[in-house]
Amino acid sequence: MKSRYESAKEVFVDSVDLDDYIELESSLTAYQQLEHSINKPLKMILLFGRPGTGKSILLNRLHDRLKYQKEIYYFDTPAINEKEFFHKIFKVLTKKTLPQNTEVNFSALVNYCKNMRGKREIIIMLDEAQMYGPEMMEKIRLLSDSRAVKFIVSLHKTEDEDLVAKEHFQSRIWEVVELHNASLKDQTTYIHKKLLKKNLFEIANSIKEKNFKLIHKFTKGNYRECNKMMFTIFEICEYYDKNEPAKIRYDRIPKRIIEMAALKLGYIHV
Repeated sequence: MKSRYESAKEVFVDSVDLDDYIELESSLTAYQQLEHSINKPLKMILLFGRPGTGKSILLNRLHDRLKYQKEIYYFDTPAINEKEFFHKIFKVLTKKTLPQNTEVNFSALVNYCKNMRGKREIIIMLDEAQMYGPEMMEKIRLLSDSRAVKFIVSLHKTEDEDLVAKEHFQSRIWEVVELHNASLKDQTTYIHKKLLKKNLFEIANSIKEKNFKLIHKFTKGNYRECNKMMFTIFEICEYYDKNEPAKIRYDRIPKRIIEMAALKLGYIHV
């Protein structure tokens, strides 16, 4: 028989699927700021945040909302090399596909963009842009200078967080949208809404305020870590439900199970 916790566990499989999007106060603010920035005469917009703060799903949502209103494209995976990247750009600009062995003349591509100025405004969203090398970023900057192509560049915030902005975009980025880890309030809402969306009311109600505080303490409000934590909590609950049901209570999540999950994920050590 399927455990009641199996469905709860599946809710927290890490995903950027729009069906899994949860509207929160902080994400709504970031979305509105990003949408407002797109409507400004900017060449480049930087979406900035540590891994797990929701950059990819925000770009996904923006693309889904605007794809019928604007000429907007989402490059969710960085190209493996410069040739592949410029083949993708060429297809966006010309609506044609180049033969695989054909090299793109970059100067001609820039001139093509300049000739489009005032006729088309193309928005290209580059996710995981920290994977692009300095030479590629410089060429992206040059394309943005044409003012026919606007780039939204999504970057992980790391110890080298200022390097790309300073070296490649300093005079080009006119808007920065930064995402942060969730507050306790937002993370609580996030967990509750994800469970309620799947009609898991009893399980949602079994997570008490002190549980949320402990989960937030371990995950520091990071959405990716939160998903891992909740998945592991329900995985442990599922084990007890199937094998030792006398050791689990269904009206609340015991503190020891949260600590077991934290131990398994390396948040705490014996």
